[in-house]
Amino acid sequence: MRRVGYERSGGPDVLELFSAEVPTPGPGELLVKVQAIGVTLPVVRKVRESADPIPLGGEIAGEVVAVGDGVTGYTPGYRVVGLCFGHGYADYAIVAARMASPIPDGASAVDAVALVRSGLVALGAIDAARPEAGETALITAAASGVGHLAVQLARVRGASHVVGAVSDLAKADFVRELGADEVVTYDAAAWGAPADYAVDAVGGELLGPALAAVAPGGRLVAYSSGGGTIQAYDLLAEAKAVIGFQIRRVAETTPEIYRHWRDELWQYFASGQVRPVHTEFALTDAAAAHALVEARANLGKVVLIP
Repeated sequence: MRRVGYERSGGPDVLELFSAEVPTPGPGELLVKVQAIGVTLPVVRKVRESADPIPLGGEIAGEVVAVGDGVTGYTPGYRVVGLCFGHGYADYAIVAARMASPIPDGASAVDAVALVRSGLVALGAIDAARPEAGETALITAAASGVGHLAVQLARVRGASHVVGAVSDLAKADFVRELGADEVVTYDAAAWGAPADYAVDAVGGELLGPALAAVAPGGRLVAYSSGGGTIQAYDLLAEAKAVIGFQIRRVAETTPEIYRHWRDELWQYFASGQVRPVHTEFALTDAAAAHALVEARANLGKVVLIP
C-alpha cells in the first residue's frame, strides 16, 4: 500500500510517498480502507517543527476491512470515521474501535471527515462559552476547517449576530455565505460589533486582539495550538473571562458529552443546518494540501483522497 511520510522536518516539500505493508489490527482495533483523510494545522505544524519524524495521523474515514480481538459492534463492511494515532495518510490505517463511530446513510466519507472532528471542536468550543440566545459571536479563522463550521453552529446555538475574522478579505464572500453578518480582517482597527463571546482558533499575537473584541463581561474561548499571552489586567478591567478548550479532554473524561455532540452534528447535517465545505487533494498531492493549510488559504476543510 501507499503511505505518506517524511524523513526530516521542514515545509510541505519534505513529504514523500512510501510503500508499506498493510497493517494488522490488534486487540480493540479496526483496519480501515481509507477513503478520506482530514488535514489539520497541528499536523502541518508538527511536520515543520518536530525534531524527529512522526506518523501523520488524525481524522480518517472509510470502510472496515478487518477487526482485532475483542471488537464488538463493528464488522467488515461498516463505514466509520475516527481518529488514527498512527499512520493515517495511507491506503489502509488502524483506528481504535473506541475512537470510531459509524457514518450514517446519506453521508459520504468526505462529509464525515470534514464534519465530525472539526465539528466536534467547533461545537465544543462554542458550548464552552455558554452561549445564550440573541448574543453576538466572534469566530476567528472563520474560513478554516473548524471555523467555517463554528460560524454555522454559532447560529444554531442562538447567536443573533455572527462576526467572522479572517486573514484575507478574499475569504469574505465565503464566510458570509456560511451565515456571518460581518467579516473583518485581523489587521482591522476594530473587529466588528463587540462580541458577547468569541472562539479563537489562531492564538499567538492575535489572542490579545481577540480578547479586546469581546464586550465587557464577555467570554473568550481559546482552543488554538498557537499559544499566546494576555495580561491579567485586560481581564480585570472589564470583567472578561478566558476559557481553555480541548476536545481530547472531553473525549477522555466525559465521553457521553462527546457522543451527544457527535449525534447532534449528524442531526444538523441531515436537517441542512450545518453544511461542511471541503477542498479535495489526491493522496499523492499531500504536499500541496499541507502548503494550502500552512498558508491559511483554505476555504473549509482540506481532505486527502487515497
